Amino acid sequence: MSDQPDEGAGFEAISPTALADVLDREQVMDGGIRPLWCPMPRLAGPAFTVRCAPADNLMLHAAIHRAGPGTVIVVQAGDADYAVAGGNVCAVAQRNGIAGFVVDGVIRDVGEVRELAFPVLARGVIPFPGGKRVVHPLGEAVRCGGVTVNQGDIVVADEEGVVVVPGDRRKQVLSDARARLAAEAGESLDAWEAAHRARIDEILGANGFAG
Repeated sequence: MSDQPDEGAGFEAISPTALADVLDREQVMDGGIRPLWCPMPRLAGPAFTVRCAPADNLMLHAAIHRAGPGTVIVVQAGDADYAVAGGNVCAVAQRNGIAGFVVDGVIRDVGEVRELAFPVLARGVIPFPGGKRVVHPLGEAVRCGGVTVNQGDIVVADEEGVVVVPGDRRKQVLSDARARLAAEAGESLDAWEAAHRARIDEILGANGFAG
């Protein structure tokens, strides 16, 4: 599947929350994958997938010279004990047009990354780096934040979390999310509250709640 950046066109305007409303839970990463600096702009683009071995960062360091502009590098790190990237790796990735990183693992030099304003979401920060010994193929399916991510899937991430849109569903998901947002924009808070209360009261009544 293509990992060209235009595959993700339009998703930068859609929040992970709106996308989660039209996707299944299995497409939403767990809450441990968080922005490492704030306020971080929304990250959106096709995934370039990377798997690193435990205590090793070789394949991410290879990926920054191979991923296309506008892509989001998604990393299945081998652990959370060794950093897979630091300030220079992020700087080169940014210079090469890569949109950002989503890492199921840890990085270092977060102060430098913040100064670069390079978007990185990960499990945390540790100052000790991994080695460079183990080769894995690039572009294969990875697990990141509990979600299976394939090359070319659309990744959308910000302070609300990380959502992965399957590449073969991207047009329909984008259309559904836009339609839902348009409907919500046309509804006043008073109308929302009335509909919400009626729905909640109906559910409570069906379950024998008399309060």
